[in-house]
Amino acid sequence: MTPLNSHPRWGATIMDLWFAASGLLGGFLVGLTGVGGGSLMTPLLIMAFHVPPPIAVGTDLLYAALTKAGGVWAYHRRGQVNWAVTRNLLLGSLPASLATLLLWPQGHDDTRTDQLICRILGFALFLTAMALLFRRRPPVGTPVSPPSFLAGATGYWTCLVGAFVGVMATLSSVGAGAVGTAALMTLFPGMALSRMVGTEIAHAVPLTLVAGIGHGWRGHVDPLLLVNLLAGSLPGIWMGARLNARLSERTARPLLVLMLLGIASQLL
Repeated sequence: MTPLNSHPRWGATIMDLWFAASGLLGGFLVGLTGVGGGSLMTPLLIMAFHVPPPIAVGTDLLYAALTKAGGVWAYHRRGQVNWAVTRNLLLGSLPASLATLLLWPQGHDDTRTDQLICRILGFALFLTAMALLFRRRPPVGTPVSPPSFLAGATGYWTCLVGAFVGVMATLSSVGAGAVGTAALMTLFPGMALSRMVGTEIAHAVPLTLVAGIGHGWRGHVDPLLLVNLLAGSLPGIWMGARLNARLSERTARPLLVLMLLGIASQLL
């Protein structure tokens, strides 16, 4: 079979449709569960469309930022974003992302760099799958802590989680979904799942935007690929956000875990 990327990328309508369909799927999963952007889009671009890993990571970061921006508005309108937690996550993730960009190895055509990105991506996908597999929904009726719960050690742990997510997202475009949400479940067990998803999406927008701009500055972004992905993702995340309150996460979680583990094994 002829590889998809052997055709003129922007001259063939079929390629535009494939990229838009991929964006639609990623956006829908992000809106529904907070997972699916980098976890699926980056390996899909690398393995199916043979996009160079640094280009796939950089383009997907900007794709995630613009896609999730629409999701933030949808969750904010329903009062499902905890902006205090989002702020503490960003206090850790933004500096960590900027530091990672400064230490990024030069030369995106270097084969060793591509291999390193694939290994980091595979490791991040494995962590994401484990986070999805073992995270638990808070028991019904669990009291939600007031905003003062960020005082003391919990606020520091939130910043530390943000720093870890910032590094992983900048290196692989993975981490701001399942890993971040699973960590929030541990720190704030009384917070409703839909509110955690909305909070993590709100955190991911500025993080992926900063990381994506940094990658773009290094030439790791394909603008035309980005446009095609966004054509599908923006309606996708709107549909996913509307279904979030109606459809149980348990319906999609096992399939998503198996898919992530399969992709991780191929990359590793």
